[in-house]
Amino acid sequence: MKRGGPCRPKGRAGRPAWARDPRLAAALLLVGVLTSGCGAGGSGAAPVPGSSSPASPSSPSPSATSAEAVCVEVVTHWSREVLAGTAYGDYQSMGLSNGQYEILRAAVAAARPVEKRQGTRAAHEVMDRHVQQGCAERYRGGGPSEGPWQ
Repeated sequence: MKRGGPCRPKGRAGRPAWARDPRLAAALLLVGVLTSGCGAGGSGAAPVPGSSSPASPSSPSPSATSAEAVCVEVVTHWSREVLAGTAYGDYQSMGLSNGQYEILRAAVAAARPVEKRQGTRAAHEVMDRHVQQGCAERYRGGGPSEGPWQ
């Protein structure tokens, strides 16, 4: 049986760059799953209309996650880490763009006084609202307009 292939990483000998950098590995994994369908058990190719092979009802086609949804998920995670004091590094080590980091900072700033008065759960609710609004505004037109890290 042949080892390796597009859905299986190579061994540790001569480790490629993605194996040394977890952020790069995560990004490549996301791209691979979204483009190849490796995790779905199928070929990832859509059936040709009018062909004799019907689509398998048990393997749904992969769908892309919107930039806004990714923003909400990542910024929410890191804003909670920052509020709890467990975050480390700068916005780039968190995998955030400068604009996403600005959303995080505003959300955490709004949540800190709420946390002191009403507790962590209420602070998380405030942050969640700020992150949702910030990401919706940021990606309303489809994406940032001033360079890749704005």
